[in-house]
This record gives sequence, structure tokens and C-alpha cells, in this order.
Amino acid sequence: MGGDQLNEPLPIAEAVAIDDPAEKRTSVRLAFFGSTPPFTKRQWRVFLITATAGFFDQYDRALLTLAIKQIQKGLQISEDALGSLLMWIRLGYIGSLLVTPLADVFGRRRLLLYTIIAYTVFTGLAAVAPSARTFTACQMLARVFAGAEGTIALVILSEEVDAGVRGWAIGMLSALASVGFGIAALAFAGINVMPYGWRGLYALALIPLVVVIPLRRSLPESKRFEREQLAGISPTNILAPVKTLFSAYPGRLVMLVTVAFLGNLGGNPAGFFFSKYLQEAHGWSPGNVSSLYFIGGALGIMGNIVAGRLSDRFGRRTMGSLFYILAPILTVWLYSSGSNVMVTTGIFRPFPLVVPIWVFELFFDVASSTIGFAYSAELFPTSYRSTAGSVLAVAGTTGGALGFFLEGVLYRITGSHWTAVQYLTVFWMAAPIIVFFFFPETAGRELESISPEEPGAI
Repeated sequence: MGGDQLNEPLPIAEAVAIDDPAEKRTSVRLAFFGSTPPFTKRQWRVFLITATAGFFDQYDRALLTLAIKQIQKGLQISEDALGSLLMWIRLGYIGSLLVTPLADVFGRRRLLLYTIIAYTVFTGLAAVAPSARTFTACQMLARVFAGAEGTIALVILSEEVDAGVRGWAIGMLSALASVGFGIAALAFAGINVMPYGWRGLYALALIPLVVVIPLRRSLPESKRFEREQLAGISPTNILAPVKTLFSAYPGRLVMLVTVAFLGNLGGNPAGFFFSKYLQEAHGWSPGNVSSLYFIGGALGIMGNIVAGRLSDRFGRRTMGSLFYILAPILTVWLYSSGSNVMVTTGIFRPFPLVVPIWVFELFFDVASSTIGFAYSAELFPTSYRSTAGSVLAVAGTTGGALGFFLEGVLYRITGSHWTAVQYLTVFWMAAPIIVFFFFPETAGRELESISPEEPGAI
């Protein structure tokens, strides 16, 4: 795997100084999240602005999951057509491959601004969709720009923060983005009193345009991208980073694509059907579901932060393989738990066993995603780092779409969505094997040391 080259330090002359060591740094206490690393003023600005990037994508994705029964009824979508609709919406992320590489050509800052505008507009248009086809089209287009937006934000942050805290920064970025899921859960609790029901919830996605665009204008361009341009390494057309990606580090690309594909194939159906599972198999009301997603989800997303910190300290490969195996194991337990199984403690009233199982499953699921995000940003050079992120997003999207398709096939065989979801975790469990035995260690290393522009064999 080219481990010898990977572990060699860069010569001093090639070391990269992204920030002046003498520049003032500040750390902030975030209650039970702990203290942040000492960031410079520029790093704080980059961190706070990019943290908003995934918020709205999570809000939209959560709405589709939580309100699927109401959307089905409003647009008259049959049970047989539901899987196909979800598959097409999910495939919208593939379109991000046409947008994201532009960030390697024209810059991260400009593309981030354009994608947030386009994504928000198409999400808002879904609120007035007159038919299932129109709704699907709007959601697909929203996913195109949401996928690009999330990838570019991750790249900018990875290129600006210090190597020793890169995992923490990526984990916190994912955790803050997950707040959008919590906001959607709160909004879903009032879906029966919200004007226009689920349509009103989608219309709320237009509000952030007023706030986000001015913030994006204060975002600086990545110093690494600017340095590549000055050195003449930055690509001059959209095809250049795509061609280089597939020829320079094929081993790394295959590993990451495979893990993203398998993880999403097994994980996406499990995550999507959980709200439906609670309401139909356990008899929960929308309000109860909303409460669990908001309160339990807040505990679950701590996995992002914990994964970031632990992977910085103990290594991406070790922690990643651990998180990747625990998530599917808990998913099987989750979808086989009985509705009458309760947990009794001396502090709280008895509550369903499904609650703690889901919280821990979510914890390890988002933790493994954080490790995957870190690897996607670290294993490729600056000149095509954004392109690599979009290819991995496409791999995950394709895996998720296939997962929904296979779930439909298994549903027709087993007659149970819950059994079908459990069968699909077999693919998910293959991912940690690949991570543990084949992935290189990247924690604490400068990006140029991990992925130089002129790669050796891997």
C-alpha cells in the first residue's frame, strides 16, 4: 500500500505553513462538548461559516424521512412506487459530480456560494410541487447542489485547520450540520397544525437565504488552493481533475469508493425506514417520533465529535473500523426488537428498549461517517481534492440507491420492510474489514505529506 512513502516526513523545504505561528489563537469552551482547539481568527471564520453548509441538507433529508407518510398521502404515492421515488431522489447526488470539480478549477469559495443558492431554491420549490414527479425532480436537483455544497465545505475546512485537530474539526462540522436534523424533528411535531402541512415545512427552507449569503461573502479562499494556482499546479479545465483522480491514486480511490458504496447500501435503508418502523411496528405517534429524533438524536450526533477526537489521538484506521462494525450490529438488534420490551432504571420511568439501541446505533453510524469524511479529504492532493470528494459522494449515493432497490426486492420476498433492512446489513459489515486491513493511517499528518502531487505507488 505504499506505507513506506506515506510515513516519510516531508523535507523541511517542502513543509507547508498555512498560518503564521505567531498569530493570536483563541479557544472556546463548548459546555459538555469540551474546549475547541486554539484557532486563529481566519480559522474561526472558516469554521463557523462552513459549519452552516450541511445544516440545510440535513433539514431537507430529515423532512423526507419524517414526513414520508404525509408526503405519500398528499401526492398520492403508492407503497409500490415509494422505493422507486426514493431511489431517484437519492440518485440526485450523482449530479454533484458535474458541479463539485469546478471548485478545483475556479476556487472553493465561489462554488460554495453558488451551490447554497441553488440548493435552497430547489428545496423551496418542492413545497409547491403539484405532483410526485415534480416533487421528485425538485428534490433531485436540490441533492445535486447539496452534495457539492457539503463536499466543498469539508475540503475548505480540511485545508485550513491544523493537522493535529483535523479530525476534531471534521467531526464538529458534521455535528453542527446535524442540528438541521433536530430542527426538522421539532418542526415535524407540529406538522398537523402547520399551514399547508408538509409543504409548509419545505417552504421554511427558503428563509436561510437571507442570512447565509452575506456570511458566505466573508469566507476567504483556501490558502492551499491559492498556492496551487500560483505554482501553476491548479487545473485549468473541469476534465483535468477528473482524469488525474482516476490515474494518480487508483488504490486509494478503489478503497474509499468500496467502503462508501457498501456502507450506504446497508445503512441508508435502515436510517430511512426507522420513522416508519416506529409508527407502524411500535405504534408511535408523530410527536413521539419527533421527541426521540430531537432528544435522542442530540445524544447520537455526539459520535461525530467523539470520533474526531479519538481518531486524532488513536488513529483513523483503528477507530474507523471499530465504529463501522458496531453500527450494523446495532441496526440488526434495532429492527428485531419487540415493541413490548422495556428498560427499567431507578432514575427514569420504564422506556422502550428501542430508544437506547437507536441512540447508540446513530452514535456509531455518524462516528464512522466522520472517519470516512476525514479520509476523503486527506488521501488526495489539493488540485483534485474536491473532485475526489464528489466521486465518493456519488459512490455512496449509488450504494444507497441500490440499497433501496434491494430493499424493495427483499420486501416482496419477505413481506417485511424490517426484515429486508436486517438482511442488507451484511453488505455494511464488509466495510470495517476493508478499513482495518487496507486503509493507511493519516491522523496528525500534513495533507502534503499524505498526498503529494506526484504520488508513488500505493
